[in-house]
Amino acid sequence: MMNAIPFPTPDRSIVERREAIVAALAQLLPAASLVTDGAELRAFETDAFTAYRRVPLAVALPTTTAEVSAVMAYCHRARVKVVPRGAGTSLAGGAIPLEDSIVLCVSKMSRVLEVDYPNRFVHVEAGVTNLAVTQAVAPDGFFYAPDPSSQLACTIGGNIGMNSGGAHCLKYGVTVNNLLGVKMVLVDGSIVDLGGPQHDAAGIDLLSVVCGSEGQIGIVTEATLRIVPSPEGARPVMIGFSSCEHAGDCVAAIIAAGMIPVAIEYMDRLAVEICEAFAGAGYPLDVEALLIVEVEGGEAEIAEQLARITALARDRGATVVRESASAIEAAQIWKGRKSAFGATGRIADYICMDGTVPTGRLGETLRRSYEIVARHGLRVANVFHAGDGNMHPLIMYDVNDPDAQRRAEAAGDDILKLCVEVGGCLTGEHGVGIEKRDLMRFQFTEVELAQQMRTRAAFDPGGLLNPGKVFPLDMEQAS
Repeated sequence: MMNAIPFPTPDRSIVERREAIVAALAQLLPAASLVTDGAELRAFETDAFTAYRRVPLAVALPTTTAEVSAVMAYCHRARVKVVPRGAGTSLAGGAIPLEDSIVLCVSKMSRVLEVDYPNRFVHVEAGVTNLAVTQAVAPDGFFYAPDPSSQLACTIGGNIGMNSGGAHCLKYGVTVNNLLGVKMVLVDGSIVDLGGPQHDAAGIDLLSVVCGSEGQIGIVTEATLRIVPSPEGARPVMIGFSSCEHAGDCVAAIIAAGMIPVAIEYMDRLAVEICEAFAGAGYPLDVEALLIVEVEGGEAEIAEQLARITALARDRGATVVRESASAIEAAQIWKGRKSAFGATGRIADYICMDGTVPTGRLGETLRRSYEIVARHGLRVANVFHAGDGNMHPLIMYDVNDPDAQRRAEAAGDDILKLCVEVGGCLTGEHGVGIEKRDLMRFQFTEVELAQQMRTRAAFDPGGLLNPGKVFPLDMEQAS
């Protein structure tokens, strides 16, 4: 059947090429798994980085690894570019298509295939949402640790592509620390299994290459994930400060004291006001910075940890210390934090940045980032994973004002350069995508970038998988 599929020739017009591609995909997928209508394609023209939009040639929605393999084999032979997509929650433009590409979306591959409690793993398809993994095992006292704020919607495939983290990654690690194995379709349609449920799988360890590769190595269709027992108990405490520097110093002090809370989250005054108006979480409105610190264990262990943490906070000028009094109150506190991005979207358009800095320089970086945004004549709300220094400034602007968008992007670039300057990096969990590709030279040398591109080329020598992302465009075009 594959040999009978007509392949477009280089001299065909774009319209003819699209028609040939659509015809070929229609032979490989059922009608319900192929989107070709112009209006329906608009749903896939962008992701959560909505400033940029491109309509793809078609969208494939396979339901099995075999279908993914067939599509990839055709696209490889026909030289069709492929943009992998999960739920489209990427904040860095990682899933935005090109006009001469198709989108391959794994959202229909959403089954939990196996749960093994004795060996503490779950085997799922790549289109399963992050939260659905925990929901599948929670009744039996387990959970999946990485928890991005978009966990209700984001897929495991996307989490693997961007090496996503979340509020609880301080203690449990990000996706790569909880990923045991994948089934992956390579650019030519070949299917490989990497890793597995055992803790030290045979063969070369390529999982760390795949995790965080932003869909440029292959299409992950299944994943084996580590699950962990639910803690005996957990309790968050809200700690307010009169300045961002004091809050940053407190974060550094907690880490320096050898304590590893489950989470340390930061919110500035504007973020607190926005989230409180949305969630009614009981956040104090008279502070410049708020930390949400959660610890877990038995009651005595929780009490001991919180006593040490609140003492460190008071020594650094804390003006508010408020422990949650019930499970309902704790859930409300986290609802406010998890809703931050959506709540901010109710009042303004924004660009969400993602840079990481050493915890010892959080206060300084926050102060300088406010100066940067003010210099560009804009506002910013800061809400982020402070425990590992993963900052998420939400730079607000009017999307209908081209000058405001330009200033917002320039402010974001300056903040990311600042992150690198103080010893951090361009991204913590959102990836590079379109947003940061031209900033990669601030983090890496030409030699380092070339080596990364050679690694990608070992899997995809023709550059068909998610092209135009991650690497500076001039290097991409020259390769």
